[in-house]
Amino acid sequence: MAITLPALPYPEDALAPAISATTLQTHHGKHHKAYVDKTNDAVKDGPLASASLEDIIRAARDKGDKPLFNNAAQAWNHGFYWQSLSPAKQAPSAALADAIGQAFGSIEGLGKELAKQGTAHFASGWVWLVARGNALAVEQTHDAETFADTEARPLLVIDLWEHAYYLDHKNVRPDYLKQVIADHLAWDFASRNFEASGTWTYPAMQLTSA
Repeated sequence: MAITLPALPYPEDALAPAISATTLQTHHGKHHKAYVDKTNDAVKDGPLASASLEDIIRAARDKGDKPLFNNAAQAWNHGFYWQSLSPAKQAPSAALADAIGQAFGSIEGLGKELAKQGTAHFASGWVWLVARGNALAVEQTHDAETFADTEARPLLVIDLWEHAYYLDHKNVRPDYLKQVIADHLAWDFASRNFEASGTWTYPAMQLTSA
């Protein structure tokens, strides 16, 4: 078994103009694929060759294997990011909306906090909506750091690396954040994550019979 590159859950042009088809072709087809390929190369013929991506991340963190952790965590983060985006504007479930109201006052308040932290984030990384129990928070991670193997439960994420937006918005990250937050956050996905008992898992390779 190997870690797979999952297909995008929407057509490549479905998020334009916020995120163009050209950006998705490069971001998914080259950047995400490279993380997957490097993870597979690092674990082939070893004890993690048949492990889930989450188990590879945990093992790499425990062993202090930074190259493996970076590639495995980035593969996971990108898989989660594609699911965090939606072509159509969505609304959170009643349960998630209530939690958002308690934590941020309103969904508009949450959007402002995501934009504020995403804009202020220095260099490369991610801005997340996470749940700790039923309490919500917006939190940043740098570089490849991930919530794939932590107690906090990630609900959605926005990629802050330049390759996520530079072709469309140059160095103006706030424009990218504004458009994504206003129109393209996958609240159905976030709601399922909020109401689930555990953390989303990276898609396993689909095995087919001969």
